[in-house]
Amino acid sequence: MLFNLNKPLARKIKKLLRPSENSIFFFEYNIPSLPFLHVPRCSYVNVYMKWKKDSYYDTIEHIHQSIQLKPVVALKNCIAQEPNGCIPISVVSKRGLQLDVPMKVARFMRLYPLIFEEYTGPQYNLPWFRLTPKAADIDREEKGVYEECREDLRSRLKRMILMTRENVLPLKIIQGMQWYLGLPDDFLQYPEQNLDESFRFVDMEDGLKGLALESKEKVCSVMEKNAMKRGLYSGGPMEAIEFPFFPSKGLRMRTKIEDWLCEFQKLPYISPYDDFSNLDPNVDIAEKRLVGVLHEILSLFVDHSAERKKLFCLKKYFGLPQKMHRAFERHPHMFYLSFRNKTCTVILKEAYNDISAIEKHPILRVRKKYIKLMKESEVILRNRRVNNRFYNRSAKLDLDSGDVVEGGV
Repeated sequence: MLFNLNKPLARKIKKLLRPSENSIFFFEYNIPSLPFLHVPRCSYVNVYMKWKKDSYYDTIEHIHQSIQLKPVVALKNCIAQEPNGCIPISVVSKRGLQLDVPMKVARFMRLYPLIFEEYTGPQYNLPWFRLTPKAADIDREEKGVYEECREDLRSRLKRMILMTRENVLPLKIIQGMQWYLGLPDDFLQYPEQNLDESFRFVDMEDGLKGLALESKEKVCSVMEKNAMKRGLYSGGPMEAIEFPFFPSKGLRMRTKIEDWLCEFQKLPYISPYDDFSNLDPNVDIAEKRLVGVLHEILSLFVDHSAERKKLFCLKKYFGLPQKMHRAFERHPHMFYLSFRNKTCTVILKEAYNDISAIEKHPILRVRKKYIKLMKESEVILRNRRVNNRFYNRSAKLDLDSGDVVEGGV
């Protein structure tokens, strides 16, 4: 046994067993050269940041009115597509769930008298609705924007598909994102007009229909374009690009978190359009790619925001981790979580702090005009309630005073 050997012989055996070129167990293996292996690898650091309310983002009107605006525009489209420009309430009364109407359709349409004009129909005294002159003018302007900016809308859809694993998205996912991308409701119904030869409809797993894209052109993300403008990025692979931070007032971080953010910013930036199959999901570089993907997706949307639950359906096709919601919580300098309207809305801070960083969506101007009519409608309804209350009170006083003339008047 080794314990019975003399000391010189024991030292010689230990030297042979030691891993070196002279060792009897030495062998040589060349590790394949992968780009991610030459990057300083940082293990995942679990940091927690407390949510801080910011009234600036909670009062952006076109973001928080979007939930009510979506069913208004859907009902407006139902009326505008009719040849006569009017519909009976029976046409849309059973489609409330499909059109995202939060109450009875007739009651919802009566909330906006400056958009929907109600009158009695020719048969059975049913209520009919048509667009007011102001709403009809905005509708014509909206259609003109869609015609002029068709190429821009097509480009946004292309970039959305190019960020997926296999450059294909199910049609039901695209239809769920049409509102955020600013696409008209019938965009996919007319592929000859709205899509080019690079798109093709395919059959996906689980019997789903999908839209695939064949493109070999190099696509630069918004982060890469802005870094090139500032001279901080040359277009090479695995270069570090720092995310723009916009801290809310009163948001303080511990020293440990600040040090982690400093190291996080120095990590290489992986474009959302690059292949990420060799990337280890358990390192901070994978989190930086995740943040870059979310930044790029929100930059494509009309108001650069979206309901958080709507983004969760993109996990499978964009290669996002199961707990992607933690990225919003760990990076409050980039994303703000608003809890208005009984939902959680993710807002990209850069779009509202650096005007030149992200291009404005062409349809945003039109949506703001619809929101203006919605607010004016609320004022009209409020005045009606006040006037009715005053009238009822006056009538009661007249009755109490006995000032009633003959004939009951």
